[in-house]
Amino acid sequence: MINWNAINWTALIIFAALFLLVTVIGFVAARWRRGDLNNIQEWGLGGRSFGTLITWFLLGGDLYTAYTFIAVPAQVFASGAIGFFAVPYTILVYPFIFVVMPRLWAVAHKHKFVTAADFVEGRFQSKPLALAVAFTGILATMPYIALQLVGLQAVLSAMGLSGSGIVGDLPLIIAFLILALYTFSSGLRAPALVAIVKDALIYITVLAIIIYVPIKLGGFGNIFGAVAQHAQVTKGFTETLSSDPSKGNSMWAFATLAFGSAFALFLYPHSVTSTLSSNSGRVIQRNAMLLPLYSVMLAFLALTGYMALAAHLHPATATGAVPALVNYAFPDWFKGVAFAAIGIGALVPAAVMSIAAANLFTRNIYKAFFRPNASIAEEASTAKITSLVVKIGALIVVLAIPVAQAINLQLLGGMWILQTLPPVILALYTRWFNRWALLVGWAAGMVYGTFTMLQPLFNPTAFGLPANGGKVLSTVPITLGSMKLNGYVALDAVVVNIVVAAVLSLVLNLARVSNGNDVTKPSDYVEAEEPVSPTEIGAAPALAE
Repeated sequence: MINWNAINWTALIIFAALFLLVTVIGFVAARWRRGDLNNIQEWGLGGRSFGTLITWFLLGGDLYTAYTFIAVPAQVFASGAIGFFAVPYTILVYPFIFVVMPRLWAVAHKHKFVTAADFVEGRFQSKPLALAVAFTGILATMPYIALQLVGLQAVLSAMGLSGSGIVGDLPLIIAFLILALYTFSSGLRAPALVAIVKDALIYITVLAIIIYVPIKLGGFGNIFGAVAQHAQVTKGFTETLSSDPSKGNSMWAFATLAFGSAFALFLYPHSVTSTLSSNSGRVIQRNAMLLPLYSVMLAFLALTGYMALAAHLHPATATGAVPALVNYAFPDWFKGVAFAAIGIGALVPAAVMSIAAANLFTRNIYKAFFRPNASIAEEASTAKITSLVVKIGALIVVLAIPVAQAINLQLLGGMWILQTLPPVILALYTRWFNRWALLVGWAAGMVYGTFTMLQPLFNPTAFGLPANGGKVLSTVPITLGSMKLNGYVALDAVVVNIVVAAVLSLVLNLARVSNGNDVTKPSDYVEAEEPVSPTEIGAAPALAE
């Protein structure tokens, strides 16, 4: 039951008002840039019509999720400097976007590909390989959606909306049902418009925190001093990174986590969906130059983990660090604004993720294997229904398992999705890899990575954990000569994947095993230059929506 006396009614009313605003925007979005929403190109990709400004809001809202705003500070709060790996990885990814993603956009636009798996099937004429990519995308996305709910759950609890049983879970269920309905109605247009409100609220909240909270705590000198004291008495907390093997090789873990996460980020289906919704490859490149603004915000946001330590806050779990800091520092009315920013920050990525998963299921499973002659309208209706099922599945995951285990599952997501790098990213540049070798390499990487990361769940005592304390490992020790380094498992797994695929491709190519027909040609990977109208020369209409 909910303890009604514990509810912060001022914060809750402001939160509800802002939530109602974005709900209205979500439903109105169906009328924005009118298109036939019974066509998956319109419902699932917004008609591929978004310009620079809308794409910037959508990508920012899609990539910088509620989990980011909860989990990055939580990692810093619980473990120290290692949590800052999220900052360089979001910087490393932008050159990757600038160079690679316009190629994917160009070929997808030419052949009307909706998903990365569509491209793989067209490139290699291989339904099994496309199925592997689609399955991996859906698998990696499900826990990611669930973790948006974890973020929403954290802010609802901070306002006093927590309790036991179905009544305690009711606010979370209602919030996600509303999201499900307006996503069903408006498709990708809904999160694209809602992202504008979400990003504005997030920037206001972050600016308020980084200016006001340090003043309240006596300045950043006091904050870092408190962190240093905490590091001296807390086992496993890293005030600074270390290259000493006896101290856990936090530098190597930091570097591999950043590098692996950077490569994984734009392989996620929701990242691909937001990218393909752009109206040109040039829009993607402009966004690769503009999106680092979010990285600046993320760097400041990560510092809130240290601020929570300096304020001597003791949330029930690390994920409550930012909500606890907001409750500690701000008046009730601003708490409502801040919690709405995080809560709405859960809705945008959850909507895009569910749409992306629905696109994959519809195009690369349902249509490919069950209804190859499905009409355009049937495709769209199947995607809409699937998006509802995906959200309900994520809701069940969060309600049925402990939050810590939901977070553990997300650690697997980055490793899983990275295994699609060879058939998707490498295939944008070469068909040297044989389609069957790519499939075997994918399987090898998936099995190795999953087994390695899940070992402690089945044998925790072998890893120095209590019998009931098994957890997913994101980093494991590897030996290079005399050095023992802790590295991100996803990188190890994708190396296994690529090596297996390369060796097997060499054998199969020598044996002249068919690599399927390629429906693309080299010119498809370069965006066609269009004549520039007089109104576009030297003016801002390129940014106009």
